[in-house]
Amino acid sequence: MPFQTNLLYLQGMNRYSLFFVLVILLNSLAGYSQNRNSIWVFGDSSMVDFGNAGSPVTGVSGMDGRGSCVSIADTAGNLLFYAFTRATIPGNSGLIYNKQHQLMVNGDDILGQGWYNEMVVLPSPDNSDQYYLFSIGVTFSSDYGLFYSVIDMSLDGGLGAVTQKNIMLDSVPAVDCLKAIKHGNGRDWWLLFRKWDPTGLTANKRYYKYLIDPTGVSLNNSEAIGSTNTTGLAQIAITADGSKLAFINRKGVINIMDFDRCTGDLSQVNILQEESNNLALGRYTFAEFSPSGQFLYIARNDTVSILLRYDLSQPNPTLTRDTIYTFTNSYYTVGTLRLAPDNKIYLSNAWAYGYQWNYPYQDSAYNFVNMNLSVINDPDQPGSACNFQPYSFFLGGKRTYWGLPNNPDYDLPSVAGSLCDTLVGMNEFPVQESHPNLYVYYSPQWQTAFINANQLKGTSGKLQVFDAMGKLVFEESTKINPPYYTKNLNCTLLAKGMYVVILEVGEQRLVKKFAVE
Repeated sequence: MPFQTNLLYLQGMNRYSLFFVLVILLNSLAGYSQNRNSIWVFGDSSMVDFGNAGSPVTGVSGMDGRGSCVSIADTAGNLLFYAFTRATIPGNSGLIYNKQHQLMVNGDDILGQGWYNEMVVLPSPDNSDQYYLFSIGVTFSSDYGLFYSVIDMSLDGGLGAVTQKNIMLDSVPAVDCLKAIKHGNGRDWWLLFRKWDPTGLTANKRYYKYLIDPTGVSLNNSEAIGSTNTTGLAQIAITADGSKLAFINRKGVINIMDFDRCTGDLSQVNILQEESNNLALGRYTFAEFSPSGQFLYIARNDTVSILLRYDLSQPNPTLTRDTIYTFTNSYYTVGTLRLAPDNKIYLSNAWAYGYQWNYPYQDSAYNFVNMNLSVINDPDQPGSACNFQPYSFFLGGKRTYWGLPNNPDYDLPSVAGSLCDTLVGMNEFPVQESHPNLYVYYSPQWQTAFINANQLKGTSGKLQVFDAMGKLVFEESTKINPPYYTKNLNCTLLAKGMYVVILEVGEQRLVKKFAVE
């Protein structure tokens, strides 16, 4: 329909319908913006700007690193800063560079070594000038754990400066799989990593989940789920909508599971492959989902590297394993797989043939392998229709190693229609609809919430109670004696704080909040 017709159509809708149309439109636009992730900095002074839709432009950066890297732009797509680690450099080797490709004030000696998913940079939810750079220590016993540094972009004339550096949050040895995803409220962040035993002797299933919100950074919980892990080299990949997570490791683990952006909970594990000491079944290093989440691509880094794909829409995805391409031009050539803002998946390629150790590259080590990225042009198409083109994206004379930016989707919208689709914080609450016919009174003396409702029209319903982070703390299906409903909710196990009661009876949805004191 023409724009004028669309406008008349919207004007004729009621407010409730109009709200959801606007949500859909805004979410669609957000999916195309991707401005904060529009500039990638990686490898040997490589840079790609995805701001020109469909036509990425190469540039030159100050980076020189083979692995972990992150970069962030402003909301208009202009580079703000980037960070990276350097292999073989003693001690903490991480650096932060400003948009002029120079070392940021106090931006040296950032924790990190030479792995591939050691870093994540996130904007602060309550300060537009402040950014967190998170890093995990994988290599040295004195640096095991999760750390953060704070960047203030209002300093040094807008070029930024590091105001806090290498602040320890946790001393748990971490797998090289740090990953961030936006909270379901569209503002806060989840930060995830897995525990590791550096001796390789003790297996575990534990994920650690930190919450970044206006109050700061805090450990939300840890959760043991899925296959065991005994290696430090692994990766977490997340679907474009944030609803599913994949974990793969060097010893062959492939797990797919649901992720709840409101609560941070993991569930519904689909184990495609368990860990094995038979490396012929593993050597998985990097993974990425197609834009729809239907396909999972996995890079197997070996003397002869291969690109694999699984169709997750099938009842048994293991049976759908397909070799997309076999790389014979270099030993251990394939690196990171990343979904770009143009909805193509890019694969880094390192040149190792004839070199015992390729970092830093020798001056003569320029060739089509490390001067190009490989590209899956249509990753949601089956079979050869995915249009994989090896070594097809020229980096303008610059070189790549194995790493690509570990950037989250900065523009991922809130989970529309969920309990937490409005902002959640200490003084905010996800109340979508408050009904005068639902009453909740909390008695500190009895540690009980007295719930009463009237004017109900159904004979059965569902009662749910959520905490301030959107986590479900109570649920029951219940019979209704219309038009009334009563419930005395025992709150002895609930922590102090705000809670939301939702009572659904047929078409009716009644919402009320209360505080446990």
